[in-house]
Amino acid sequence: MTIARSHLTRALHLAVLLTVVEQLLTSQIMERPLPGETPDWPFALHQQVGLVGLGVLSLFWLWTLMRDQRETPLQRLFPWFSREALGQVFGEVRAIARSLARGEAPPLHLDALASAVHGLGLLLATFLAMSGAAWFALFTGTSYGRMALKAHALAGKVMWVYLIAHALAAVAHEALGDRVFSRMFWVRRRRRSGAWPAE
Repeated sequence: MTIARSHLTRALHLAVLLTVVEQLLTSQIMERPLPGETPDWPFALHQQVGLVGLGVLSLFWLWTLMRDQRETPLQRLFPWFSREALGQVFGEVRAIARSLARGEAPPLHLDALASAVHGLGLLLATFLAMSGAAWFALFTGTSYGRMALKAHALAGKVMWVYLIAHALAAVAHEALGDRVFSRMFWVRRRRRSGAWPAE
């Protein structure tokens, strides 16, 4: 199945990506201020962009619920409650394992698995944004705040793993001829045989 991606989907995906990268980078250099201290600029930037990111993610969720069914529907992002959808995901995982066992390149068309992985990333990014916002707006200086910060920090470490693995998978797809960057962003592909390939 060919999945269409509207300009709004691409723009929101790029906004989420940039927000997540900024949040991960500033988290490495910022220092959380003590009560009464003025936060340093990386911490202040982390807070401000985090709140913007929560808004972007809210728009992404809303758009996912409203957008055309030619794009990835919500049930494909979260196949865990459908036996049929879950079977498609595990079927693609088995196809990858069989290809690797034979020493062959894995199949490129893995729509069910790719959608499920994107769904996990969306959940993880949303949890990061919500736990950070909860600490900032509701629980600063409380025991709930310490719990929120611990969960936020742990989710940040998981996001590093997810982001690196996701980027490596995208690069591998590109190397194998699957033009994922041109489908997800505004990257033009080279003309082949006098015609542009259809998406």
